[in-house]
Amino acid sequence: MELILAKCPDQNLALTNCLYLSSADHETLGGGGDVYLLIKNIVYTGKADPRVEPGTIGVNSIQRRHLGSNGDVLQAMVFSPPTDEAVGLGTVTIAVDYVQKAKARGDDKIDADEFAKLVLSRFQLQFLTADQLLAVEYRGDNILMHVTAVEGAGGGGSGTRGMLVSSTEVLLVKAPGTVLSISGQAASAAKQNIFRAEFNFEKMGIGGLDKEFSDIFRRAFASRVVPASVIAKLGTPHVKGMLLYGPPGTGKTLIARQIGKMLNGKEPKIVNGPEVLSKYVGQSEENIRALFADAEAEYKERGDDSELHIIIFDEIDSICKQRGSSRDGTGVHDTVVNQLLSKIDGVDSLNNILIIGMTNRKDMMDEALLRPGRLEVQVQISLPDAHGRLQILRIHTAKMDEAGYLDKGVDLEELAQGSKNFSGAEIEGLVKSASSYALARTTGGGDVKKIDLSALKVGREDFLRGLDEITPAFGVASEDLQQCVRGGILKGGEASGKLVQTATNLLSQLQSSKVTSLLSILLEGPPGTGKTALAAQLALDSQFNFSKLVSPNAMVGLNENSKAQLIAKTFDDAHKSPLSLVLLDDLERLLEYVRIGPRFSNVVLQTLLICIKKQPKPGHKLVIIATSSSAAVLEQLELLDVFNVALHVPPLSQVEATAVLGQLGLPNVGEVAGVLSAVNGSIPVKKLLLVVEMSLDAAGRIDAARFAATLQEAGL
Repeated sequence: MELILAKCPDQNLALTNCLYLSSADHETLGGGGDVYLLIKNIVYTGKADPRVEPGTIGVNSIQRRHLGSNGDVLQAMVFSPPTDEAVGLGTVTIAVDYVQKAKARGDDKIDADEFAKLVLSRFQLQFLTADQLLAVEYRGDNILMHVTAVEGAGGGGSGTRGMLVSSTEVLLVKAPGTVLSISGQAASAAKQNIFRAEFNFEKMGIGGLDKEFSDIFRRAFASRVVPASVIAKLGTPHVKGMLLYGPPGTGKTLIARQIGKMLNGKEPKIVNGPEVLSKYVGQSEENIRALFADAEAEYKERGDDSELHIIIFDEIDSICKQRGSSRDGTGVHDTVVNQLLSKIDGVDSLNNILIIGMTNRKDMMDEALLRPGRLEVQVQISLPDAHGRLQILRIHTAKMDEAGYLDKGVDLEELAQGSKNFSGAEIEGLVKSASSYALARTTGGGDVKKIDLSALKVGREDFLRGLDEITPAFGVASEDLQQCVRGGILKGGEASGKLVQTATNLLSQLQSSKVTSLLSILLEGPPGTGKTALAAQLALDSQFNFSKLVSPNAMVGLNENSKAQLIAKTFDDAHKSPLSLVLLDDLERLLEYVRIGPRFSNVVLQTLLICIKKQPKPGHKLVIIATSSSAAVLEQLELLDVFNVALHVPPLSQVEATAVLGQLGLPNVGEVAGVLSAVNGSIPVKKLLLVVEMSLDAAGRIDAARFAATLQEAGL
């Protein structure tokens, strides 16, 4: 129905928040009592009054701020309230101020309990909508009420409107700039409803982080949902900052971004760390101050009633490095840290802010930022466990499953078990990889005419191929390890068999042990005896979640400090996984040991001593396998004693060398057996294989004469 906006028929009726219709129009819209009218997305209670002209609707001056000016034409629709109990409001938050600022005397207080009872008696059974304006007379003054938030009964549903009932809890806050103060607010009604009533982590795209979110809520938000008076009596101020740290791809930025979706109030400010820095003198510090300007202004106006302001710093280590560590000569990083410290916990510190920082390099952060009172809540976002990986897989396959593109043969639990050490980002990459294989089958090799999406299904085989294609950063360095055992492991005899069996048993015992969490094995022996190949094969056979090779080959050109950092980082990564193995190949070369002098890198030595002895955290196990060609050198450097077990890897005897040749599948091994028996001393397996390779003829047979000559040339 179209109605023309007009004045309220009576001043006393103006404070009822009702709209007034002519008797005829009221009868047309329903009659028989009050009717609910939906106008411009707000539900009003409509009453009949004989003083209102037909075709018009009487509104007060506060309602005209939303509905328009007198004479405007409005579209009014009858609103039918839902029949379920959810229509009743559980909580309504109202900001209060004088209708006329000139009335302000500066010493007025509103008794919260008295005012709440007045609101409930005056507006009961009316609908209130978020952002709606009302007016009520209180102690001789007209008070403007701004509905800032509404929540369904019992917190069971957060919407935009609801009916005010006798059980509704009325929360009062000061409007910006008002001189009114609020007193006597009951503790039960003074809570700050900062959380939205319903939020689901999986719907928000977050999985595998239930424990982390529990820690974040307990440390950072629990104090903000109780009255400020209770916190004052406890003497424990709110947490003002938290740091999320951990490996790349584990969801730190996603958590910080989604925290804003689970909170009522202002949207978080998201800042990429490097964006703060500027080449102009003082501009970087000004950028920091600008981030806090809104929070400072609101805190001056509303004090502890102000909303929570969240500032998120992505890659915070880029601007908060340890002071004095930067050698650029400008000192910009130092002054940015100082400015940030003063804003978080300075003389005029704020109580309505929460700083969230994310970093992969907590070790680079300035210590002053990490103490209590600043970024005191430090939550490590680690790699997800099997249950977490299953949650993440469900999140990333939800849409394809809903659309019918996920084959029923796909077992997400199987994929969760097979994606050990995958981060959240790598699991997303796994789903993308599987989808790409499915799309490749249906797109006809790029021929548009052959595209048939009706048969599109992402199946189990697609995911298994994706598992082979996506290599987790904290997984097994299989390519490096496979490179060390290109020819496989050749058993030369009983001694080598016992050696392999002993090492394998040690690894099995560690896995089943409830006491031992650290095992370090040293494989020592002359050069060329196959120590590296044996260690690499043990690493591959162990099928540990994390296996990494630390080799001098990857450190060519690095100074000793860089080498030490690389070794320390590998061990740090290993400690993040429940079951890890680190292979330290050729310790003498890692130490830069040379006999002339002698000379070695003490920095690398001390790093190795610390890393090898460091115990994993509870519930984690670590195996260290190292190779060395000189146990005597390690003993002099006091490195030999840090290993739990030292196993000697001997060269081959003549009989063992013949047995090794027999495993190569060569047709005329017997012809060179006599040549081997004439060799004085033992034979390193690496040299033996090299000699055999150089002695083969075009038919793939060993040339006995060439074999004997090559043995002599190789010094055997």
